[in-house]
This record gives sequence, structure tokens and C-alpha cells, in this order.
Amino acid sequence: MTFPNMNKKKEASESGKRKNLHTETRHIVIYGYTRQELNKVIKHFEAQLPEFVKISIDTSSLVTKITLTGMDSGVELLRFNMNRYHSNLNQIFSQDVVSTEDKTVAQVLGELLHERELTVSCAESCTGGNLAHRIVQVPGSSSYFLGSVVSYANDVKTDVLGVPKSDISRHGAVSKTVAEAMAKGVAKLMRTDCAIATTGIAGPEGGTKFKPVGTVWIAVKYGETIVSECLHFKGDRNMVIESATNHGMVMLINLLRNTYEMQDDVNDD
Repeated sequence: MTFPNMNKKKEASESGKRKNLHTETRHIVIYGYTRQELNKVIKHFEAQLPEFVKISIDTSSLVTKITLTGMDSGVELLRFNMNRYHSNLNQIFSQDVVSTEDKTVAQVLGELLHERELTVSCAESCTGGNLAHRIVQVPGSSSYFLGSVVSYANDVKTDVLGVPKSDISRHGAVSKTVAEAMAKGVAKLMRTDCAIATTGIAGPEGGTKFKPVGTVWIAVKYGETIVSECLHFKGDRNMVIESATNHGMVMLINLLRNTYEMQDDVNDD
């Protein structure tokens, strides 16, 4: 036997309770973790979360967004606890934090460039224009992004970007020397403060014993400073391209942040 009126009263009561609950959301975006690696790091943190706080994790091409959602009737206490858990996450991942808000890597880079009134250009080989594509997806990017050279062929690297042919002959197109020369070349060509350059083997063919598929050299430039890294990304062609794109932007973010932190320290002294 059913009692429709009683069920309706119960549903109304539960609905009323939900309406009285306050919701708080916190985000953190980190870089450099596979889902398996992330699970190991965050396991203890998750175990300590109370029932009224839920966690969701979205990972793509080494970029992870962690979202904390809390629901409780006590607004001030909920806000206090959410800030505490958010701060704990920030401490756990420390140097790997890209943003403490719900922002893409391209948005974070764009804000840094805009705030500092800097410009950027790209020299892309293996990413084939994906860096430029991601950067211009951010509204207002015309204030800091000047352009990109897709130097897929070695002739474009030498003729347009000014990479010495001897560097390619001696070190190969996928090398530290060539990546750095590409960054210097595009910055000079576009007259930008910053540059990102990528050269690598996205696959599925083209790999060798010493430079397997997934090998990518990335160089970033700000002023006279150039930082370069050799990465070995896993996955199919699209995953390598996306991972290289994200890594290039994160490298420039870190270079800019570190540079200005050092300048702030000097000014404080």
C-alpha cells in the first residue's frame, strides 16, 4: 500500500533541506601528473575529506583540474573549511600549481603576459600551429600574441627563422640547439618579448633508437633568457601534440613567474 501524501511531504521536506544548504566550490589546476601518479599523491588528502565535501578530478594531457564542492547549512564554517582544504591542496602540489582558480593553461599565460604588458610568438614544428590555436582561444589575446611560424620543414626553419643549416646537420632538427635557435629566430622576426618553440617526433612514424616517437624539444625565451627541455611524451600523435602544447605554455608561465619573483626579492632587499 502506498501513501502519496506522505511521500510528497517527505520529498518536500528533503527539498526544503537542500534549499537551506549553502554551496562553496574551489578549484586548483596542476601540471605534470598522470592519473595514476595523481592518485598516489592525493590518496591521503581524499581520505581526510568530510562527507559534505566532494572532490572531482579531470586530467587531460598532463593538465589536471581538481574541484572541491562543499554543501552545508553553516555558511561561514563551510567557507572556512573549504578555504582550509583548498590551501592544503595548494601546499601538496606546491610548484606544480598552474592556477588556484578554474582557468585553462592558456588563460593563465595570457593573464601573465597582459599584466606585464609583454608579447609572445611561437615557432612550431611538431605542434603544427596548435600552440597558436590554443593561445588565440583566449578572448583579448590580440593584446599579447603577435603570431606563429609553423616551421614543419627544415627549409622554413633555416630560411624564415634563421636556424643555421649547420646546427640541423650536426644536431638534427629535434635537438636543444635547434629548439633554442627557433625561439630566438621567431622572437627576432616578430619582435616579441617572449617566444615558445617546439620541435619533435609526434609519430606514429619517424622515431629512432635515440629519438623515439614522443621525443620533443621545447624552448621558451623571455628577454635574453632561454630555457629548454627534452621531453618524452606517451600516447598517440594527438596526445603528443597536446602534451607538448601544454608543456610549452607551462614552461613560459614558470619562466615569467620565476623571473618576477627574483626581481621582487631584489627590490625587497
